[in-house]
Amino acid sequence: MVAIDTVRNFDVHSAVVTLWTFRGPAGPARENPRYSGRWTRTTDDVDEALKATFVDEVNRIEEVKNYGLLEENHETSALLIGLDETHVGYVLEKCAAETQNRQASRREHIANSSFYLAKFTVQDAIVYGVRKADQMWKTKRAMNFRTMVFRDGELDIDDRPRFDISCTFDFIVADGEILCLNKRNFESILRYKQAHQNDFSQLQGEPEFIAAFADLAPLVEFVGSNKIQLRRASAIRQKGHYRDASFMENLRQRHSECGLTLEFNRQGQIVATPETCSDVVTALLDHRLTSRFSEMYFDVPSSTAVEV
Repeated sequence: MVAIDTVRNFDVHSAVVTLWTFRGPAGPARENPRYSGRWTRTTDDVDEALKATFVDEVNRIEEVKNYGLLEENHETSALLIGLDETHVGYVLEKCAAETQNRQASRREHIANSSFYLAKFTVQDAIVYGVRKADQMWKTKRAMNFRTMVFRDGELDIDDRPRFDISCTFDFIVADGEILCLNKRNFESILRYKQAHQNDFSQLQGEPEFIAAFADLAPLVEFVGSNKIQLRRASAIRQKGHYRDASFMENLRQRHSECGLTLEFNRQGQIVATPETCSDVVTALLDHRLTSRFSEMYFDVPSSTAVEV
């Protein structure tokens, strides 16, 4: 886990800061997404605010866990994933150099941005902090509201263009790795939902998966476009328990004692119904576990084997 050591040792106070704003991802979900970005000049106060956010975010990370489709992080943890497993590379290519033709010179250049990226450079070392833009970056929001400021004991209209920067980053990029701090925004920026949809489509075409079911239609309808269910479907494909004959035989023999409501036909195939699809997903994820201490069954968000 090189990235966490890099960001902890990074001399951000000496860094040159460049702020990039991006629109995207765009393009068909089945293709690589497109991003368009512009950099803008910033004052020393903005640079110091971004540096302070970087320091605060790094300091709060006490635990780093490997990114998983169903893994979640909390306020003091980060999820680690390799750069090559995401579309971040397309973003970093756009902000490799601050050329004049990519400089923002008008409000329209940065309005309606999807996210912004703070680029911190110290000699040859570069780290990035990325954050999804809030509604204040939207032209529609600016048209429907007027900003007021309180000064000298009264409220006054401030019509200057306004853009908010957050006190947090959604993820930090360093040394070819990503420290994910806000999984939902991370997946939104990098189009992970579309990736899961593509993964689910491929799963439906796997002969072993098709053979495990009498009819896939009810399960396909159950998953639909729900982001959580698509994640789970991707995890099912990743784990591949449906390819394991011993696992499937144990499932047929023991599902009832584990409190799962499943149906099988005479050929041993799963008969998925709207009422049983939730349990089918739980079973194929191998998420119905038992405790040797309490002797109770329970479901877990992930099931990583532990050697004892």
